Amino acid sequence: MRVVRSLRSFFCLPAAVLMLSFMTQPAAAGLDEALKALQAADMPTAEKELQPLAKERDPRAQFLLGLYVYGNPESKLYDVNKATPLLLDAAERGYLPAMIPLAGGYAEGRGVPKSASEAYKWVAIADRWNVPNANLALVQAARELKPDEIEKAKAAALAYTFKTK
Repeated sequence: MRVVRSLRSFFCLPAAVLMLSFMTQPAAAGLDEALKALQAADMPTAEKELQPLAKERDPRAQFLLGLYVYGNPESKLYDVNKATPLLLDAAERGYLPAMIPLAGGYAEGRGVPKSASEAYKWVAIADRWNVPNANLALVQAARELKPDEIEKAKAAALAYTFKTK
C-alpha cells in the first residue's frame, strides 16, 4: 500500500504554511524561523528551531518536525522512529493535519507497528473532522481491510476521544 507517498502529497509545504498562518494561536517563538528554514530546505535549522517547541508539545512544531524534517525521505535527518511518535502525539491531542500522515505511518509500518486497521481509524477520524482529502484516503485505506475489520476500525474511530494532556 502506497499510502505514505500518496498521502504526503496532500500536505505539501505551502499548504502547511498556509494552514499554520490561519491558526488562532499566537505564533510561537522559533516557528517563523523554522518555516523559513523548511522553505529553504535547511533541515538542520528547522530542526533546531522546532525541537524546543516540540518538547513543549506544540502540535504545530510536532507536525512540521515529524512530517518534513524526520519524515521526509529526502531530508538528511530522515528518521521515521523520530517522525511518527511526533505525529502520533499531535494527532492524539486533536491536531488534524497530523492524522493523515500518521495513518500513512501505520499503513506502511514506519515508526509504528504496521496496522491497516489503525491506519483506517486515523483516516476515519480525520474524515469525521473534515480534513481535506481524508475521504480519498479513507477509500484507499479500506482496500487493505475486510468488511468486518472496517466496521471495527470505524467503531474505534467513533469511540476515540482526544487526549487533553
